[in-house]
Amino acid sequence: MKAYVFPGQGSQFPGMGKDLYDNNNHAKQLFESANDILGFKITDTLFSGSEEELKQTKITQPAVFLHSVVLASTISDFKPDMVAGHSLGEFSALVANKTLSFEDGLKLVYKRALAMQKACEINPSTMAAILNLDDKIVETICAEITAAGNIVVAANYNCPGQLVISGSIEGINVACEKLKAAGARRALVLPVGGAFHSPLMEPARVELEAAINSTNFSQPICPVYQNVTASAISDPITIQKNLVAQLTAPVRWTQSVQQMSADGATHFIEVGPGKVLQGLVKKINATAEAMSA
Repeated sequence: MKAYVFPGQGSQFPGMGKDLYDNNNHAKQLFESANDILGFKITDTLFSGSEEELKQTKITQPAVFLHSVVLASTISDFKPDMVAGHSLGEFSALVANKTLSFEDGLKLVYKRALAMQKACEINPSTMAAILNLDDKIVETICAEITAAGNIVVAANYNCPGQLVISGSIEGINVACEKLKAAGARRALVLPVGGAFHSPLMEPARVELEAAINSTNFSQPICPVYQNVTASAISDPITIQKNLVAQLTAPVRWTQSVQQMSADGATHFIEVGPGKVLQGLVKKINATAEAMSA
């Protein structure tokens, strides 16, 4: 069975999508349509912008979404048995399995990006990658720091031995020291401007909830394995609720890939910029085939 997976923020690179734009008329139409929907030429930044310009959340999120969705639309035999996306990638997955229209997906992603950027300005915060430490130890230490007054939570369960935590700047600094002392091989503060997938994103969640609730969600052509539950979901109302919850809840990527594998997925095809998810899939399930679209 084929599982199509869609990357999130951090997989972007300068010039991404230009080959699609130049060589495929349908892709070109979608890129131009995106410029119209957003009200600015995102293609200029995608094709000619610097790495720094692409790193701005308000650009990164629609850019990665756009590349993934356009690429998916050019796959001639696109017949997914299941889909999933890492964080932002869940929106790409929901367009790919026909839950959301291209236009609605792009509008929601741009709204999400602006709301998250705003939330980052309200609550200065960050994230850190913790390597080679048991998840339970990380969760326990984060809970202790949070109880002492600094929010720190598990944010991205990327693969066994790689858990990203999210929280206040002071909380993350304390957590990194404690987690290294507890045996983590590395505790690396990431170059991000906010505590994604934590309670500090609550202002963004409230803002996005209104937009999601006023958007039409259709019956998908295959299940989506959502970040919040790591289980197969086909009910549009449940998908909608989980998408709202996603902003402040952890990304259960390890658990999602394990569940997709248990449900019969043998081939994981990454659709979008980069190869991050292929690497994670192989670390979660060494027997799976992982490849680019």
